[in-house]
Amino acid sequence: MFKIAVLPGDGIGPEVVAEGIKVLDVLSENYSVKFDYQEFEINSERYLRTGDLLTDDDVEQLKKFDTIFLGAIGDDRIKPGVLEKGILLALRFSFDQYINHRPAPLWKPFGRLKRDMDFNIDVFRENTEDYYIGAGGRISNGKGTIDLRVKRQLYDLKARLEVNADAADDYAFEIGMMSRRNIDRFADFVIDNVKMFGEKHITVVDKANVCSNIYGLWREVWTEKCRKAGIDLGFMYVDAMSMALVKNPDKFRVIATPNMFGDILTDLLAEVTGGLGLAPGGNINPQGISMFEPVHGSAPKYRGMDRINPVATILATKMMLDNLGRRDLGQVINDGVRTVFDQGIYTQDLGGTAKTHEVGDAVVEAIRRSKK
Repeated sequence: MFKIAVLPGDGIGPEVVAEGIKVLDVLSENYSVKFDYQEFEINSERYLRTGDLLTDDDVEQLKKFDTIFLGAIGDDRIKPGVLEKGILLALRFSFDQYINHRPAPLWKPFGRLKRDMDFNIDVFRENTEDYYIGAGGRISNGKGTIDLRVKRQLYDLKARLEVNADAADDYAFEIGMMSRRNIDRFADFVIDNVKMFGEKHITVVDKANVCSNIYGLWREVWTEKCRKAGIDLGFMYVDAMSMALVKNPDKFRVIATPNMFGDILTDLLAEVTGGLGLAPGGNINPQGISMFEPVHGSAPKYRGMDRINPVATILATKMMLDNLGRRDLGQVINDGVRTVFDQGIYTQDLGGTAKTHEVGDAVVEAIRRSKK
C-alpha cells in the first residue's frame, strides 16, 4: 500500500490530477498494488481565504505519506512569487527535494523540429540552491542592510549584505549560492542514474565564464566526481546548450544543470519534444518524500473546459511509481500513453480533438486491455 498525498492545486490542476488518479486506480484493479489517497487544500483559494501558504502543520501532515502528487499552483489574483515561493519552493525545501528530474523523450509525431530524428534526454536539475534560494532584497537611497537566511536540512546559513553606494538610487539584489556538500550529493545521484541507464557520459551546464565563483565550485565538484566514477564529462555554457537542444538534441542523453538554467532549458526542451502537455517532472529526495507533477501551469482561463492535455500528469504518475520502486508499472503507464497516441487520441494542443477526460479514459482502457 502506497500512501499518496494529493495536492490538486489551482486552475486546471484538479482536472488533470483526476485523470492521473484514474490511471493509478486501473493499475490497482489489475496489478498487485494498492494506493491510499488523501487530498490537501494547499492552494490559492485557501491563501485568499485564510492567508496561509504552506504551514508547519501541512508539513507535519505530509510527512506521513510515501509521496506527493501535485496538480498545478498559480492564480492571476495573487502577486507573482507569492505562491511560487510560499508553496512550491517551500515544499521542495521542506522535504529537501534537491533533485529535479525532467525526462524529455521525443513523442512522435509531435516533435517540433523540422528534421526527423530520435532522442531521449534526461535532464537533472539541482533543485534547492543556485539563484532560486529566495535570498535577496532591495535598498533605497543607496544605503542599507539586507539580512539573508538560507535554511536547508544540510545547513542554516545567515549572511548580511551592507550597501553603501555613492548614488542615492534604488538597488535590488538576488543572491545565488551553492554548497559543496549539496553539489556533491546531487552529482552522486546523477552519476548513479547514468550508470543505471547504461550510459558513460554527462553534459554539465553552467555559465562559469561569467559567474565564475558559484559555477567554479560547481565544475570543481563535477570534475572530481566524474573522474572517480569513470564517467566522461563535458561542460557547456547555457547559451550554447540552448542552441544545441534545438539544433542537435539527438547528441545528448543525460544533462545536469544548476537550478535556474535547468528551469529554463527544460521548458525549451519540452517544446522541442512536443509541448508542455507532455512534460512531467519529479522533485526528488532519494532518502525522503518526493513530489511529482506536470510542469505546465495552472492555466486558470481553461478551468472547467475539459480541454487541457492530461498526459504530463499521467506521466508524472509513471515517474512516481518509478521512484517508489515499481518501474514495471511505470512502464505500463508509458506503454498505455503510447498506445493512445498511436490510436490518434490526443487533445487540441497536439492537433487532436479529444477532451481531457477522453484521453484519461483511453489510457485507462489501453492499460486494461494490455493486461488481458
